[in-house]
Amino acid sequence: MHCIPATEFCTAHEVPEAVARHHEHAVGTNQCCSAVVQTVTAPVAAVWAVVRRFDRPQAYKHFVKSCDVVVGDGDVGTLREVRVVSGLPAATSTERLEILDDERHVLGFRVVGGEHRLANYRSVTTLHPDDDGGGRTVVVESYVVDVPPGNTTEETRVFVDTIVKCNLRSLARIAGSLQVRRRRATRN
Repeated sequence: MHCIPATEFCTAHEVPEAVARHHEHAVGTNQCCSAVVQTVTAPVAAVWAVVRRFDRPQAYKHFVKSCDVVVGDGDVGTLREVRVVSGLPAATSTERLEILDDERHVLGFRVVGGEHRLANYRSVTTLHPDDDGGGRTVVVESYVVDVPPGNTTEETRVFVDTIVKCNLRSLARIAGSLQVRRRRATRN
């Protein structure tokens, strides 16, 4: 892994003010960044219970075939080896947990190895209550990544945004379903 000196900060994407500081990434030459926002019909605690499981990304990330923790116990510094489903331009990804804040509901990781095209990928995910008071959660996932040789910045952004959007839609379905099951269980 090599560090790229920052030439700018990625702040152009629109994210809720409550979590904006977590999504300001330093962006180097030949890198791109973006953020995806998803509202989930479940309270923060229910969504966080799924997101914070660094050892189980496949719980809501459908492009993940399996995951093994290779170093650590789930705290910052933990390394996981993720195997990706076939059909994507990747086979494995080694990822390091960089941020895990259970109080503020922030998780961040960095890709440190593996067989894939997303070099120097860094991601931060935040959760906060929706302002409408209806018990919903706003999930924001932002990232910065190198633009692979042969691709444009826009192609890279569209590709990664598509994966992140799919993951967050899946998270919304799963957390929403878990919330419905919890409500039914408490009524019975």
